[in-house]
Amino acid sequence: MYCKVNFKIMKRKYLITLSLFTLVFLASFTNLIDKKQKPVVVLELFTSQGCSSCPSADVLLEKVGKEFENDQVFTLSYHVDYWNYIGWTDPFSQKEFTQKQRSYARKFRDNQVYTPAVIVNGQEHFVGSNRSKMYAKIKEYKNKSSQFDISFGAKEHTSKKIKFNYKIDGNTSKAKARVILAIKERTTNVKRGENAKRTLKNHNIVVNESYVSNLTANGNYSIDIPKIVTEKDELSVFFILENDQKDIVSAQRLDF
Repeated sequence: MYCKVNFKIMKRKYLITLSLFTLVFLASFTNLIDKKQKPVVVLELFTSQGCSSCPSADVLLEKVGKEFENDQVFTLSYHVDYWNYIGWTDPFSQKEFTQKQRSYARKFRDNQVYTPAVIVNGQEHFVGSNRSKMYAKIKEYKNKSSQFDISFGAKEHTSKKIKFNYKIDGNTSKAKARVILAIKERTTNVKRGENAKRTLKNHNIVVNESYVSNLTANGNYSIDIPKIVTEKDELSVFFILENDQKDIVSAQRLDF
């Protein structure tokens, strides 16, 4: 007595098993792809009302901010203080923002800082009035997916503080978060310096910035509202995630 092997049946069973395994693998792989979030682009402009080259960059930043408002492109204006000596003290300038720009320069191994300068996702810089490069970099970074997604919950706005809840979808074990308070728009009549007698309009003017300590996937945070903010000002809060190289890996905006 012997067993006769039907190779046709065995081959059919093998192919069915292989097909099922492939489907399961592809489904799992698709789930991994789905975890990648929409890309974000953060443009940090280092500018000054005392710099004659800066207004054109301020205008360009406003333009791309409005053009890509619904495309996860976030624009920020950091006003530095190293132009204040030539006759006009920029009311939004802070030495901390000059230090921030110098920190970027050390990262990029540059010997000097300049205005107007744009930093893209904390990874590279160029002259902020360069329109063709601005659009090229937005296009380039919009094709890079993120591993994080940020959403907001309850929020509270008082005269002195803004409080909000946040949720981060993604592994935050090696991430850092900074919270930025910005005035959406302000017009200034410049009386002295290189831009004397000009009326300048700035957008998303950073007035406060701080890092979140003990970052968790779910949490709440509050940021102080400085005296320079008036009752007429519309405000935005930006929640930005960085890696340990100060590369920006995700961001989200909360409007008030």
